[in-house]
Amino acid sequence: MAIDVKVRKGEPMERALRRLKKRLDREGVIRDVRAKRYFEKPSQAKRRKKKELDFNNMLRVRYSNM
Repeated sequence: MAIDVKVRKGEPMERALRRLKKRLDREGVIRDVRAKRYFEKPSQAKRRKKKELDFNNMLRVRYSNM
């Protein structure tokens, strides 16, 4: 899975780099790399996933009435 960004004619390198960073962030590449930096025990992974699901469900319930 190669992510590439073509530098447009006359475009500064900083802007192309910013587009690359946004694209990496949208696809979750940076988040995955940071998460896999250290070993996570399976029990901790289950606990983290359950916590995320509980939080998302709480938000869904809170904003479903709007």
